[in-house]
Amino acid sequence: MFRKVIFSLIFFVLLIMSYSIFIGTVDIRSYFNPLLQSPSAALSSCATINAPLKVYMYDLPRRFHVGMMNNRSPDNLPVTKENLPPWPQNSGLKRQHSVEYWLMASLLHDGGDGEEREAVRVLDPEIAEAFFVPFFSSLSFNSHGHIMTDPDTEIDHQLQIEVLEYLRKSKYWQRSGGRDHVIPMTHPNAFRFLRELVNASILIIVDFGRYPRNMSKLSKDVVSPYVHVVESFSDDDPPDTFESRTTLLFFRGNTVRKDEGKVRAKLAKILAGCDDVYYKRSSATTTSIKESTQGMRSSKFCLHPAGDTPSSCRLFDAIVSHCVPVIVSDRIELPFEDEIDYTHFSVIFSVKEAVQPGYMINQLRQFPKERWIEMWGHLKNISHHYEFQYPPKKEDATNMLWRQVKHKLPAVYLAVHRQRRLKVPDWWRRR
Repeated sequence: MFRKVIFSLIFFVLLIMSYSIFIGTVDIRSYFNPLLQSPSAALSSCATINAPLKVYMYDLPRRFHVGMMNNRSPDNLPVTKENLPPWPQNSGLKRQHSVEYWLMASLLHDGGDGEEREAVRVLDPEIAEAFFVPFFSSLSFNSHGHIMTDPDTEIDHQLQIEVLEYLRKSKYWQRSGGRDHVIPMTHPNAFRFLRELVNASILIIVDFGRYPRNMSKLSKDVVSPYVHVVESFSDDDPPDTFESRTTLLFFRGNTVRKDEGKVRAKLAKILAGCDDVYYKRSSATTTSIKESTQGMRSSKFCLHPAGDTPSSCRLFDAIVSHCVPVIVSDRIELPFEDEIDYTHFSVIFSVKEAVQPGYMINQLRQFPKERWIEMWGHLKNISHHYEFQYPPKKEDATNMLWRQVKHKLPAVYLAVHRQRRLKVPDWWRRR
């Protein structure tokens, strides 16, 4: 009897092992020869895909970044988390282009216990995976070159020249041709004098409206949200949010725009006289921003037509106001779109559809209440991805941007490694 029990147990164990090997849950080869492990198993033992991105930040003098905000400190004083000046509250529209500031601030923050971050600053460039250039090119344009004929524009030009001279002396810039360097330029006119000389780098931009097709592209660059200028809606939980938002469609902004933004003037004529639509021309002032805040919070849909370039800050104001965006822009590119599906919380019309009299507004009037409430719920769930703040928080805008940079790096490494070993001109460029 005892032998029968032993034989039965051995038979059962062998049966289980055979079945496991057959369905692939056990790789018997690894028990006898570690060199025969499957490629995926070998890779998983050293994969660091969830590790924070190691970023080296160049130590540029203060005139290239926070010195434009506060020039009372010596130019050569290093910026630390202790002496980082806060972003000024009264900066107006400059705030929407302040992505460069929040990215720099996120690298100065040393984090807390157990805090999940997408990027950490390293002081040794030899171990860095990416290099951050803390040049506030958007603030430089807004401060020195906003009126393009102003003599102060030369200050912006000179800063760009000095940044390039600094980078060209760096062996890390030389090593990759700048490909693994991250340069923010969210204003459409940022770095406008010498932009083509940093084209190989990973550019942080908000759209491709002012960039030639051969200069900037989705394959290497990161699309960022504008920094919203209205206050976030943190107490949005009424008994019936659909009925509490009494305006159907809201728009407040400049209607005199260039290029694709000319659609704004056409929409003003088409929507005139609609009692359930608020469409008003205004400029950005403290008063108008407050009125926009209240208007978006009391509207079901917020209109986002193209501006001088395909996007504008208005989209992200709508998102943090939990007002379902209505996007009218044929060439818009959206941030974080490899992770976020905008059709879950936005309504999108082509320009051709939007300028058909009555078409867009009738579609919105017939929009199902249940579908709108579902979109509103999505907005509440994803709006934290569009918050720029210091200290940064998990999956906020700065962390999302660093994650996007991480996504671009495999293609960067491929290009760098291929370039090092090529002995002849790259045949792919001749195809």
